[in-house]
Amino acid sequence: MKSLTDIVAAFFRGIGRSRISLIGAMVVTVIFPFLIGAIVYDIVWHIKNTYVAAFIYMLLGPGFAGGLVLVFLGLFFFKGKEEVRLFTLEYLRGYFTDPAKFKKMRRLVFFAVFLTCVNIFIFGLLGYRTYHYMESVSFCGEFCHTVMSPEKTAYQNSPHSRVACVECHIGSGAGWFVKSKISGARQLFAVALDTYPRPIEVPVHGLRPARDTCEECHRPEKFHGEKLVVKDNYLEDEASTHVQTVLLMKVGSAGDRSVSPNGIHWHIAPENKIVYKSVDDKRFDIPEIVLSGKDGKQTVFRTAEAEESLKGAAVVEEREMDCIDCHNRPTHIYLPAETAINNKILDGTIPQALPFVKKMAMAAVQKTYASHAEARAGIETELKGYYSQNHAAVIAAQPALLEKAISGIQAAYVENVFPEMNIEWGTYTDHRGHTNDLGCFRCHDEMHETEDGESISQDCDTCHSILAEEEENPEILKTLGIR
Repeated sequence: MKSLTDIVAAFFRGIGRSRISLIGAMVVTVIFPFLIGAIVYDIVWHIKNTYVAAFIYMLLGPGFAGGLVLVFLGLFFFKGKEEVRLFTLEYLRGYFTDPAKFKKMRRLVFFAVFLTCVNIFIFGLLGYRTYHYMESVSFCGEFCHTVMSPEKTAYQNSPHSRVACVECHIGSGAGWFVKSKISGARQLFAVALDTYPRPIEVPVHGLRPARDTCEECHRPEKFHGEKLVVKDNYLEDEASTHVQTVLLMKVGSAGDRSVSPNGIHWHIAPENKIVYKSVDDKRFDIPEIVLSGKDGKQTVFRTAEAEESLKGAAVVEEREMDCIDCHNRPTHIYLPAETAINNKILDGTIPQALPFVKKMAMAAVQKTYASHAEARAGIETELKGYYSQNHAAVIAAQPALLEKAISGIQAAYVENVFPEMNIEWGTYTDHRGHTNDLGCFRCHDEMHETEDGESISQDCDTCHSILAEEEENPEILKTLGIR
């Protein structure tokens, strides 16, 4: 009768005589202490470097699991099998059915259960930490650095910079999690094979439905009333004169128990169902819009060329209007050149005191550069050359002004333009409003008409009231006590 020592010895002899098992045992032995130590460190102090975390969870973790698999494959299917005959079903049946023999087997059973529990704990901990790592902002934005650097930069400068990527791109539920990982695997191969598009295409067809995610935090049916919006602009004169446009935005409500649908949010009220057809993948060209009212009546608005456009289009998308049709860039916001420069002057990053700084900034950032490094050098050369020739006295008296201006203008460029990914000023458009692209005017153009001649209004007062336009020190702001 074999003793416990014989069984354990046979197990290790089996490993030693199978090259497959031996390799697996060596892998497990080497990886185990590093893996456990790294996981504990990550739990307590958090690993900030995404590539170190990737090495741990995407290489060491699978390596440890693979090592265990090799151990058992080698034992039971390759040359070590003869040495582990004590573990065959026939042999073990005798020990489990004979009470006298079972006493000798108990310690081995407890030992096996203990090892199994340890492995289950390790794999559970590894799986949990791997899941959270692959859901982190650093993984989404930094792992594929060149590809996702523009998206992460735009995300960090957005109103949603404290909302994790997965909250919008995946949301809750296993279905969208699995879908996102399958899509992620495809994207990983595209990066590895250098076949990814430049610039990255807007994933309007692959994102979770907008209302499923947006309305977890935002409530369009809640009455928001009117919102005062002040737009700051700086003219391209010597003083870079500060002018302001003041708007009263009629945000309104999608309707709730006390307020009927009104204002901008009227568009997504349940009783005002809007379905449109677009004939391009960016949803710019919209030849037909159908409004279904509370009473079930349908009103069809079409352009004069609608029939021809719909017949000639390669793809016609029919879609119910929701949040993302206006707020198409809620997070990955790439600013237009003028807005980016205005913002930098407004917050003092670019000093307004420098003569013609707005004009020179606009000229410098709108030139074509092959990389960020070339852009930084080009902007610096452009600014230093102009001011040394035209405002040498100002620079001599306040040299820090020029250095600060150069730094601010460079920042405006590198935060919004990424030549390596073919992202220039205006590559990605924002449909909220109509300042930099058609936006609202895709529908509100007075060219979408019913058969009776009723058209979708283009009246400015439909969505906002203009209280001041491009004025220095607008009187309305003084009246409201804001300035």
